[in-house]
Amino acid sequence: MAIHLHDTLNYLRKLTARRLWNIIKVTASYYYARLSGKPVQWGLPVSIAVEPTTACNLRCPECPSGLRAFTRPTGHLSKDFFRTLLHDIGDDLSVMIFYFQGEPYINPAFLDMVAEASAKGIYTITSTNGHFLDDANARKTIESGLDRLIISIDGTTQDVYEQYRREGSLDTVLDGARNVVAWKRKLNSRTPHIIFQYLVVRPNEHQIDDARRLARAIGVDEIKFKTAQIYDYTHGNPLIPTIEKYSRYRKRHDGRYELKQKPANHCWRLWHAPVVTWDGIVVPCCFDKDARHRLGDIKQVSFRQIWQNPAYRDFRHKILRGRRHIDICQNCTEGVRVWG
Repeated sequence: MAIHLHDTLNYLRKLTARRLWNIIKVTASYYYARLSGKPVQWGLPVSIAVEPTTACNLRCPECPSGLRAFTRPTGHLSKDFFRTLLHDIGDDLSVMIFYFQGEPYINPAFLDMVAEASAKGIYTITSTNGHFLDDANARKTIESGLDRLIISIDGTTQDVYEQYRREGSLDTVLDGARNVVAWKRKLNSRTPHIIFQYLVVRPNEHQIDDARRLARAIGVDEIKFKTAQIYDYTHGNPLIPTIEKYSRYRKRHDGRYELKQKPANHCWRLWHAPVVTWDGIVVPCCFDKDARHRLGDIKQVSFRQIWQNPAYRDFRHKILRGRRHIDICQNCTEGVRVWG
């Protein structure tokens, strides 16, 4: 794996003594919980994902936002609401991810919130489909202090790209990426670290090498190839790649499909990386897309109280006893990987 020195140093520079101590406490409690089976948690989140909006302009086939399949309401995170969370845990928090479901740039206050988190020295990340990176937004993105910008491309020609990014325009995305690269140079900024994210599915797997060349030509800092989460995979799915290394699933002898990696009975995310929906519901992780496992509501009590409440302790205990009984864990490959 390539080490991107500027991005790594940028993150490390933001680690105050307080944040580093929090990371140590969280990590120690996680490994103690694994060994003891007790759901102890000694710190605050290292990373938190906040949801700027559930709205999206695209209709991607494996995304609840794209399918308009949520049972929860659609809306935008408000700046006042966001400030309450930032004031509560911002001094201990190392990373803030401005993404869960939806397209962040649809929220008109999105980059203002990024700027507030950046001003507190928090390493900030967002993921976008790239359709709103016009010249003005590209400049504002740089000026917000955003540390990492992930742009989804998922194809190098329109006919391939739109098979997954339905109702999207590849030219618009690429022009947006060029805008950000150009403003980053004009403003002599080392941030954000710009990543092309390529979700590998069967219709686009033949363009992987083309995508690498395209990333170099446009001047982004990195390209990452990501495996796709498929909801209905048991009997196969036309989106499952044929290139095995890019598939989360394998075909069994009986013709059915299964996850390559069975979930282990521990999960680093439950100790360090919660998610807060646009309307303040705290959920365990990014796999709970419809917010079914509601562990608290920061409209009613502080995040600090929720983080240590009986519902959270009970969910961590369930993870330690057996993830196979938890629905959101059944299509998850993240549970044994430590953040880094």
